[in-house]
Amino acid sequence: MATSEKQSGMHEKENEIAKQKYEDIHFVDATKSVWNYSLFSDDDIRNFQNGTHYRLYNFFGSHQINVLGTAGYYFAVWAPNATYVSVIGNFNDWDTERHPLFVRLEKSGIWEGFIPNLAKGEVYKYHIHGFKGKRLDKGDPYANFWEMRPQTASITWELDFLWNDAEWMKKRAKHNSLSAPWSVYEVHLASWMRPDKNNEEAYNTYDQIRDRLVPYVKEMGFTHVELMPVMEHPFDGSWGYQGTGYFAPTSRFGDPQGFMSLVDTFHQAGIGVILDWVPSHFPYDAHGLYMFDGANTYEYADMRKGFHPDWNSYIFNYKRGEIKSFLISSARFWLDRFHTDGVRVDAVSSMLKLNYSRTHGQWEPNEHGGDGNLEAIAFIKDLNETIFRDFPDVQTIAEEATDWPGISKPTYAGGLGFGMKWMMGWMHDTLDYFKLDPVHRQYHQDKFCFSMMYYYDENFMLPLSHDEIVHGKSPMLYKMPGDDWQKFANLRLMYSYMFTHPGGKLLFMGDEFGATNEWNYKSELQWDLMQYDSHRLMKDCVRDLNLLLRSEPALYENQFNIYGFEWIDLNHRAESVIVYKRKGKKPEDDLLIILNMTPEVRRDWKIYTSGKPAWKEIFNSDSKKYWGTGDVFNPNVQTRLVDKNEMTYEINVHLPPLGAVVLK
Repeated sequence: MATSEKQSGMHEKENEIAKQKYEDIHFVDATKSVWNYSLFSDDDIRNFQNGTHYRLYNFFGSHQINVLGTAGYYFAVWAPNATYVSVIGNFNDWDTERHPLFVRLEKSGIWEGFIPNLAKGEVYKYHIHGFKGKRLDKGDPYANFWEMRPQTASITWELDFLWNDAEWMKKRAKHNSLSAPWSVYEVHLASWMRPDKNNEEAYNTYDQIRDRLVPYVKEMGFTHVELMPVMEHPFDGSWGYQGTGYFAPTSRFGDPQGFMSLVDTFHQAGIGVILDWVPSHFPYDAHGLYMFDGANTYEYADMRKGFHPDWNSYIFNYKRGEIKSFLISSARFWLDRFHTDGVRVDAVSSMLKLNYSRTHGQWEPNEHGGDGNLEAIAFIKDLNETIFRDFPDVQTIAEEATDWPGISKPTYAGGLGFGMKWMMGWMHDTLDYFKLDPVHRQYHQDKFCFSMMYYYDENFMLPLSHDEIVHGKSPMLYKMPGDDWQKFANLRLMYSYMFTHPGGKLLFMGDEFGATNEWNYKSELQWDLMQYDSHRLMKDCVRDLNLLLRSEPALYENQFNIYGFEWIDLNHRAESVIVYKRKGKKPEDDLLIILNMTPEVRRDWKIYTSGKPAWKEIFNSDSKKYWGTGDVFNPNVQTRLVDKNEMTYEINVHLPPLGAVVLK
């Protein structure tokens, strides 16, 4: 038996043991259309209410089980303000009275029951008599599969799958370590490639995406992909960030097993999978979480805390234990059932701050008079502690744009406990610098170098994400100044700086080949640009930077500590030449990076540094193989000992225009 088969069998056995443990069939009446049946123990309910039950996906939702020799589906939903709940669907002609659920305990708010002989693949909703007599038809918050939008029903389903990624799972702690190379390719699955680029309703299936995307990411040398939210969502224009299905991959591309196969294939190719996850807000769609049982059940009732003015959406009530259990169970679900390698948590700043995007009078201070959302802070800490306790070989990554301290510090040290944080300051400063005409860069060197002043405050990931190439911000290539040649040279130079700067890296799809249009979720990437040398060779440059990152320990071994970086020369502002060293655990692995930020060729440039007497050029962004001039390179790097006591050497190199040179 293969290892993956053993894992699958063990997983099924554990689930069966759990089901047997919690079965309570004392009230089964086989003459009823719904049998009074429960998977919950009293401890499960207490933990759910206390915010400490993180496997709720094994209980809530719809589950195919066998009761008294009869197959069917068990349903459980939390609707604490309901007076009546039933399951409706095609199987009962959407009759609201035929399949009523039983309330587990009046104070639990859990409605449940077993419908015998119900098949897999049936669409269903919950019909709810809610607060003040409101009648609502809601999708299942814990559903694993939903109808393709614009339809809004949930679907009875099972997550059976034979995984073949045992080798990856056994070794992924090494791949996902903070001392491993991190180069992340951010992808929007719908618009990366379409079967018809002019039809926004045309989607590749998960299998088609798998067969195209995995080989591409492998060829490009990225270590991980980060998928913009794949959780079910009703509106394409939200890019997935306004979700209704926290336990279901979107049906736009197929069924959950299709997504499992995509993750499985990435793992077999040695590539990690990070999921964008949104616990900060949700939309007001009628079938979703908003006013779920006629009252503010999932969201804060006080709209000063419960409504997001930026996104016209609603904020989870982090104070409520049931919501905390729901959200942490969701994050854990993707790591457990889908083998993913981590979550990038969206909009953390908005969760932490009560006054986020609010003016005076639109928010209320916390009990200590501050602007922190104490409940959200506690939730985030518990989220990270739970994930790293149960899955120590994954990562959590925060999109957080303020100076909130300790985002990626352990909770025991007063931090929030994330593994990494997006370095938004680096992104803004870097883009501002490279947008400048090179003649003006000498006056902005301090801004360019500022990142290393605060770099060691967090475990940073450098993001050039989707947000930077939409809404009139222009594609990455056209942020660069100069003529066409200079734009490409500047972009290669900026990417070279990014890949040799300490920290993880993230690049949005299309940036690797210099897309000329802003990203449009309705279309696909400009793959036709591959016919032009400038774009095709830009892609090759990014590929080689990925390979450089992965092959040179100095670029990742010490990427989050003070031993991995040293400024060598910041004293040539007028010439805009900047030199720094990246250092590994072994001195022989050290690299010297020289950036020439102007179009002027600088021959016989002198650099003074201690250490090794011999250096070799291992990367040059101006190479002809990247659409550079190819005229300025260093086949033999001349060195001269100038201080024997300090072992200081003079290194003589030629610097290409708007070019980066890496010496080893």
